[in-house]
Parts: sequence; structure tokens; C-alpha cells
Amino acid sequence: MIQGRRIVRTFFAVVFFLLVVALFRPFDSPIRPPPQPSRPDAKIRFKPSSFDWTTVRQRYPAKLIHSLPTSSPKQFPPVQHHFRDYTHDATTVKRQEAVRNAFEKSWKSYRKHAWLRDELAPVSGEGKTTFGGWAATLVDALDTLWIMGLHDEFLSAATAAAQLDWADTTVTSANLFETTIRHLGGLLSAYDLSGERALLEKATELGNMLYMAFDTPNRMPGFWLNFKDAKRGTQIAGTNDPSACPASLSLEFTRLSQLTGDPKFYDAVSRVTDLLERTQSSSKLPGMWPKLISFREGTLNHESGFTLGALADSLYEYLPKMAILLGGQEPRYEKMHRAAMEVVVEHLVFRPMIPAEDNPHDILFVGDAFVRSDKIDHVPESQHLSCFVGGMFGLGGKVFNLPEHVDIGERIARGCGWAYDAFPTGLMPEIFGLVRCGSMKEPCVWDEEKWEKEGARGLKKGFSNARDPRYILRPEAIESVFLLYRMTGKEELREVAWRMFESVMKSTETKLAYSAIADVTVKGETRRLDSMESFFLAETLKYFYLMFSPPDVISLDEFVFNTEAHPFHRPK
Repeated sequence: MIQGRRIVRTFFAVVFFLLVVALFRPFDSPIRPPPQPSRPDAKIRFKPSSFDWTTVRQRYPAKLIHSLPTSSPKQFPPVQHHFRDYTHDATTVKRQEAVRNAFEKSWKSYRKHAWLRDELAPVSGEGKTTFGGWAATLVDALDTLWIMGLHDEFLSAATAAAQLDWADTTVTSANLFETTIRHLGGLLSAYDLSGERALLEKATELGNMLYMAFDTPNRMPGFWLNFKDAKRGTQIAGTNDPSACPASLSLEFTRLSQLTGDPKFYDAVSRVTDLLERTQSSSKLPGMWPKLISFREGTLNHESGFTLGALADSLYEYLPKMAILLGGQEPRYEKMHRAAMEVVVEHLVFRPMIPAEDNPHDILFVGDAFVRSDKIDHVPESQHLSCFVGGMFGLGGKVFNLPEHVDIGERIARGCGWAYDAFPTGLMPEIFGLVRCGSMKEPCVWDEEKWEKEGARGLKKGFSNARDPRYILRPEAIESVFLLYRMTGKEELREVAWRMFESVMKSTETKLAYSAIADVTVKGETRRLDSMESFFLAETLKYFYLMFSPPDVISLDEFVFNTEAHPFHRPK
């Protein structure tokens, strides 16, 4: 009898539990991401490098003055658009698969012809050593492999990455910036996504090596980490170094501190931030930092050129991203971003003079400024590299509640898309000039006489030159188009991206992979330059793939990208 009552009670308990589950389970979401493979079962083994940089005595040891914030993260406004009615339709699935196929073709050729080399030469099929010989393409592409669901390839590549030997190199110096964004960023992101501990151990080992670059009299690093000088304690900061180099290590070093609990990495880059904060209003264009800085002297007065392109780009990119990675607990990054963007809007952002029918979105570009003794020259020359600015304006506009900046970001992103369409190859030049409109605030009226005087024959109306006509598989244009799509939800941006992708495929494909080309202005066959930098797999194809993925795949409300498109988890 007692046994029977137990059976009845058990039966009703099970029924009640199932009813509760049915009543309170979440409703089906219209967003249906493709199934994600489970984590690889095999454990990746960490193999230490043959030299341990923590055994080297620093000549200028640092007393820690900066610690990671410990309070609860600030609740930022959402970055992503709310995709209430999103449908991963057949066309989008087909486009996503086309991007993955392009990646797989490139990866298979890298694996066959250049495994563990830095780059594949996509025409000749040779391997290249360009970044220390530490398998730059392999490490840079780890998170792309994971995101695309290529987990067998990820496991193989991650196993190789976890056994890299940082002391096994033919070079005498490491490029501090490039090694940080590609190798350190790639390892940290792959760990963030996969949870494979060996990748964090390898990243920490590399971080300890790169940390030695800060062993200088004023704790400011040089452009190169010279191994012999680092061991002898004779390093010194540069007097004319690109401002983006020391100022673009913050995201990776901060994430390393967050994951390991070791504050020294965060302390090191925070000292560079101290310099930026102290000098921001003392440059020749107050609010911005120049292209070149004397990090040895901590001064900005010698340089008159200001840009968001090469030499300075990611300095500015990392200001809002650091605010996000630190959960809004370090207010100076927002303060510096706001001050810098005011000057950028006033002096660098410009409208090209284009016939009205070709410019329905009132597009924008980013140029340069040169400060003279009596005036400021505004140079309407833009770079493919500076197309990242659209995404930066959008991100800062979202998290700092500056809706007008989101609009500026979208207009810059659309400008870069327009520039792709403007050339016979469907690709944007590396560097190009435009005919500038007189004012950002007044209507931009087409002036035929001005065009006859300043425009370039043979190029679409609006352009004054294509000074460097190469396309080197850069990601910055699709980066901004992707980010603005995720922020605004405007589906036509996906069409812009698809035209860009088709042009990349058509104009750069080789038998093995895809190659930089010499001239985007040619009609017909392009000349391949036998170069495929690691960022093509790490950034360009990743952003195209995410463009055609459901919005919750690497959500901008869960991750923040470093400048090499490596996503780091945002704090909860």
C-alpha cells in the first residue's frame, strides 16, 4: 500500500515538473542560429617555449600604480539593434556559405603550402616569414575557425599554436604592435570562445615576452622589442614613433590581466593612457594626438600632421573599446573619446562633392589635417584603412548615448561602400583623393567648374586621384558596414556588403586562395601581387561571414573586437 502511494506521488511529481517546464520555457526566438558544434573533446597540450622571459631581471622594475577596477560593470545602452523579426532566409544562408567556402579554400591552401609559416603566397604557393615566423595566419585565424564551426581545423590549429616557441625565430626584434594585435589578440580570443586553457597559457607566455618592451627608463615602450636589448636592459622609447603603436596595446594587455588576474599587464598600458590623457589638450590640434609622438620625452609638439589613418588609427579606436572592456568603470576613456571626436568632426570628416543622384545618403569620408603657423590645412585624401572610423563613431555613439555619432558612422560606412562601387573592379584603392565640399553644414551643390579644375579624368565624379591604387584585401570597409548593420538593422547594408564580397572574389581570386592586386582602376584582368596577409582570414572574411550570420552570433552586446577583429568577452 505504502509502495503504491509512493508510485502515485512520483507520477504526479513528474507530471507537475513537466507542466512547469512547458509553462515557463522561453518562447521560440525568430533568430535561429546554425547549430554550434560542441567543444572539442581532446585536450590541447601547452608546450612551454625554450626561453622563459619571466627569468629576466628588469632594469627599470615598475611599482604597480594601476589596478583593474573591481566594482560592478556599468550598464551600457544596447549596441545592437533589436532584430525582432529577423529571419535567416535561404539567400542569407547561401551567402554565408559562400564566405565560408572562400575561407576554407584559403585555409586548405595555407595548410598544404605554408603550414606554420606566417603567410601563404597565394599565387606562387610559397610560405612567407613576415612576423617572426610564429605562424601569424594560423594564430590570427583561430577564432574565425571557431566562429565558422570548423572545429576539427580549429583543434588542429590550436594544438599547433599552443606549442609555438617564441624563442624560435630568425628575427632579432618583434614588432610590438603587430605581434600584440595578431598573436596575443588571436590567442586570447580563441581562449575566450573555446575555453581551451592551453591557449591562455600560450598567450600569457607571449604577454610576458611583450611586457619586457616596457622595461625602459620611463616605462614607455619602443616600436620594436629588440631581444638582446631587452635581456641587457638597454631599451629606450622612441622619439618619433607612430602614436598608434604604444597606444593600441591596451585592449589585449587589459584582457590578459582580466583572464590571468596578473595586474602588471594592465598597469603597463595604463601608463600609456596616462600620457595620452595628460597631453590631449597640448597638441597643435588640441583634442587629438599627432601621427608621431616622442614617447621618450612624453611630448607632442614636434608633429603637425593629424589623421585617423595609418600611424594613428587604432589609438582612437581603442578609446571607446577600452571603456566597454572595463565595464565603464574607467571614465577617462569616454572623456578622451568625446574630446577627440569633436575635433575629428570639425577638422577631418568631410563631404565629397558628388552629383546629387549618386549620393542619396549624403555620404562622408575622413581626411587629414596639417597645422600650419597661420592656418589648418584640411586634406580631402582618404585611405581604405580609415574606413574603420564609421564603426568607431557608431560604437561610441551607442555606448555614450550620442545618436548623431551613429548617423555620422553610417554615412562614413556608406561612403566606403560607395567608393567600392566607384571603380571597375568594385574595390576601393588604398589611398585616394576626393573633391571636397565647402561645409559639412551647408547643402553640397554640384559645381561643374570646380570638378573640371580638381577632378580626375577617367575616375568617377567625386574623385581627384587614386594615388595608391592597390587593394591588399583590407577589412576596414566591411568592418564598418557590418557594425552599422548590427547597430541599425538596415537590411540594405547587407546588399552593400554582398556587392563588396562578390567584387573581392572576382578581382582577387587565384588558383590557391586570394591575392592583393596592383590596381583597382583597371578594366578586365587584374595583376595579382602574390600577397595574402593574415588579416584576410582574421578580419575580412570574418566580418563578411558575420554580416550574413544571425545577429546573436558574436553579439556586439556580448563581445568587443580588438583592431584585428578578435572578439573579447565583455564584462557582465
